[in-house]
Amino acid sequence: MDKKLATTIGAGARAARSRLELTQADVAERIDVATEVYGRLERGGMLPSVQTLLKLCHELHVSADELLGLSAQGTAPARTSDTPVPPAERPEVRRLLRTVRQLEGSHVKLLGLVANALGRR
Repeated sequence: MDKKLATTIGAGARAARSRLELTQADVAERIDVATEVYGRLERGGMLPSVQTLLKLCHELHVSADELLGLSAQGTAPARTSDTPVPPAERPEVRRLLRTVRQLEGSHVKLLGLVANALGRR
């Protein structure tokens, strides 16, 4: 494994993830890898496969050149602090959605009833 390349890709992924205000778990879920695997990737402990690199570029809105250290510019502008974060992108909402996806159907229905009741307050 090329440690320098792995470190470069990891640092680029971490920077892009931070710009998008995503957690490691968010990105791991979106690119279909375990959170632990994604963490190792960001720390430079492994190189992603080509398929995973493509998914990373897509989900983090960066070019492969940026992740590979060939370019300092991303393909998407960084979010500014005055740009509102859509509710579905807030970290607490993403965490809640990950938890809800693991519930049984009857529990999801019950949670929906509770959420509706809270929304009426």
